[in-house]
Amino acid sequence: MLRWTVHLEGGPRRVNHAAVAVGHRVYSFGGYCSGEDYETLRQIDVHIFNAVSLRWTKLPPVRPAIRGQAPVVPYMRYGHSTVLIDDTVFLWGGRNDTEGACNVLYAFDVNTHKWSTPRVSGTVPGARDGHSACVLGKTMYIFGGYEQLADCFSNDIHKLDTSTMTWTLICTKGNPARWRDFHSATMLGSHMYVFGGRADRFGPFHSNNEIYCNRIRVFDTRTEAWLDCPPTPVLPEGRRSHSAFGYNGELYIFGGYNARLNRHFHDLWKFNPVSFTWKKIEPKGKGPCPRRRQCCCIVGDKIVLFGGTRLGGKWGGLGEGPRSVTAREALEQEGPRASLSSFLHLFFDLYSPSPEEGLGDDFDLIDHSDLHILDFSPSLKTLCKLAVIQYNLDQSCLPHDIRWELNAMTTNSNISRPIVSSHG
Repeated sequence: MLRWTVHLEGGPRRVNHAAVAVGHRVYSFGGYCSGEDYETLRQIDVHIFNAVSLRWTKLPPVRPAIRGQAPVVPYMRYGHSTVLIDDTVFLWGGRNDTEGACNVLYAFDVNTHKWSTPRVSGTVPGARDGHSACVLGKTMYIFGGYEQLADCFSNDIHKLDTSTMTWTLICTKGNPARWRDFHSATMLGSHMYVFGGRADRFGPFHSNNEIYCNRIRVFDTRTEAWLDCPPTPVLPEGRRSHSAFGYNGELYIFGGYNARLNRHFHDLWKFNPVSFTWKKIEPKGKGPCPRRRQCCCIVGDKIVLFGGTRLGGKWGGLGEGPRSVTAREALEQEGPRASLSSFLHLFFDLYSPSPEEGLGDDFDLIDHSDLHILDFSPSLKTLCKLAVIQYNLDQSCLPHDIRWELNAMTTNSNISRPIVSSHG
């Protein structure tokens, strides 16, 4: 019985960040928040969520070991990826407004909280953002994204053997998945399941013909081949910037955005790789509002989902949201490609009315600092605590530890920055 059990505000206000779960903690790296300065180069920030106390903390900036020498720390970025292998978080890719995209591999030790840049060899992937990363054993697989140097979508697969720190470009067999970015790739067994993302109807280069595929593509890491997949009768709407995770051998997706429909989603779907079927899931409780570019991590039988953004308000006015986004900011948040054609495509595809596509005139972006927990198997104790909260029952007779847990479930965090209005 799936149930949304926790909803807390006041965490890090982040969009397009990356996160991993380490035991009962979730480490969140970077991302952006509308209104903040991303032209000044600074260290990436690291926030930690404790799934027991339900509290956020922020790690202090790294100080240089030698005075005057910059420490080895990734610069603040978005559109990057992180994976956990043993006690090391590997961060790769992403971009910011000053340095552009990056292809340097960074390693973060979860025990010492120290950064390093491992020496790598082999065929290093080109700098990009909006790619996916997943792990099988000690190997990290990178798929897709938007390559900065080639200025196009990618559909190649690179793997990094972290035992030898060797990159390899996989010469895949079979019919490859379409070029795309801001998709998801989830490892179930030895198969990588790719869903969604933004692609172009005519090929790898970004034109004004975006498409959002809603069919699963499967890559077999043993044979290094893309598999032919049977049709599925029921499909989620195509989308990008959604969350995906594997649980008990099945694939789940949540949320995302489709620019053709001008729609954000907050639906939850389950894919069974054996029957090759989708099923829409309706958890109990109040879940997150529609959004994209949130993060989602598994902690035991719980899913921790936080951050992201959605559209709200109207073009040209103060709008209903906290601040209006300039055209330049909107371009940056869609993954800046530094080209006129990209800007024109973004402008007309997202914000021009179109009777045939039904696009609206929403323009304000609302960035979220909230956190939600989805419990796959809530205990009787959890259900009782939810009843106490829902009906505002007297807690004075309850044991101290239960009252502490109830307080944690209902007390917001306070580390998020206030929303800065562009209108003062």
